[in-house]
Amino acid sequence: MLHRTEGIVLKTFPFGEADLIVTFLTGGYGIVKTFAKSPRKTRSRFGSSLEPLTHSKISFWGKEEAALPRLTQSDIIHPFDTIRSSLQCFLRASEVLELTLTFMPERDACSRVYGLLISTLHAMEADCGEGLRVLHYKLKLLDTVGYLPRLKGCGRCGRDSESFHLSQGSVVCDACSKGAAVTFRLSPGVISLASNLLAWDTAKIQRIKPAAGLVMELSRLLDEHVKYVTERELKTRAFRA
Repeated sequence: MLHRTEGIVLKTFPFGEADLIVTFLTGGYGIVKTFAKSPRKTRSRFGSSLEPLTHSKISFWGKEEAALPRLTQSDIIHPFDTIRSSLQCFLRASEVLELTLTFMPERDACSRVYGLLISTLHAMEADCGEGLRVLHYKLKLLDTVGYLPRLKGCGRCGRDSESFHLSQGSVVCDACSKGAAVTFRLSPGVISLASNLLAWDTAKIQRIKPAAGLVMELSRLLDEHVKYVTERELKTRAFRA
């Protein structure tokens, strides 16, 4: 069966001498791994359309349950070359792709995440910023997939608290925590920043001008939360400035 959709290349992996395994986030099928025949040859019909970050119209052939359908066509819609021209911006975009691969299950279509990724990459191409766009994407993605940490109101009783417990994925008040070790003492500004980023869409977040210390504090908390949930550290974190 032939399937047609649009997709963003998240990852490629060499297979044999000239073939590739290409992982897309698609609009109609979620994350799809495909087999591309001979794209590493000089005269490949795929050209540069299989570079990570590339947004393309794609076709792939295979049964619904096929683990590795064959990619038959890939036509570039937008290459996001501007992101690749800046090492720092490319590293930030790579973190966005890794987060998507980490939290999105295969063949589970989610138009909200697909649209968020497209809008984030376009926004990064226009202005990569100082990491605020990655922070915004991370919060929105975690919210969509159900892993957003609770930063406002005790996770057990709802009372105000600034004590975040990594094992609970939530702030927990002193009465409910019963002396358990606190992972982070959150500043009020961090709680407010997270709420604002969740409420604003991608096109408007550059209007927010948070202090660098608040961005670093929230980034560190989310990094540790993601590490705890996934039981591993993101590879792209090692390259972050």
